[in-house]
Amino acid sequence: MAGALIVTAELGPQDFAWLNGLRSRHYPPERNQVPAHLTMFHAIPPSAEQELRTRLKAVVRRRAPIAHIAGLMNLGGGVAFRVTSDDLDSVWHEIADSLHGLLSAQDGGGWRPHVTIQNKVVPKAARQLIDSLQKAFEPRPLKISGLGLYSYLGGSWERLGSFAFRGA
Repeated sequence: MAGALIVTAELGPQDFAWLNGLRSRHYPPERNQVPAHLTMFHAIPPSAEQELRTRLKAVVRRRAPIAHIAGLMNLGGGVAFRVTSDDLDSVWHEIADSLHGLLSAQDGGGWRPHVTIQNKVVPKAARQLIDSLQKAFEPRPLKISGLGLYSYLGGSWERLGSFAFRGA
């Protein structure tokens, strides 16, 4: 839905560079319209922008969430890194509760935090990548620096705001 609002957990610079590098190498170039990201909400109505901005500003007053890359996910036609974080889960629930009635079926059904590095490929290619990455994979911390707000433009995204965590 063009114009829909997207909320992301913003990745720290080093983690972003690593994940975006993998995405650049493995995502089909003609389909790779946005950099590596951790989407929290996919399609919030544009009419909720002011309410959402207010909520995001309140949420980032706390300390940055503790998060980890816990494993790999086979998406069938792609590969993602699975992210675990009780802190981010709490943020997701808080925002979801405040937007009750405005969430799409996809957003209202819960979330499975992940960063996609490959998508829209044949399942065999996805299996090959996941097998290759699995050989050297070790769980690792993932720095979350803030929350991002974007508008969906039918493929690409327009950044509307970035909200840095600033709590101690």
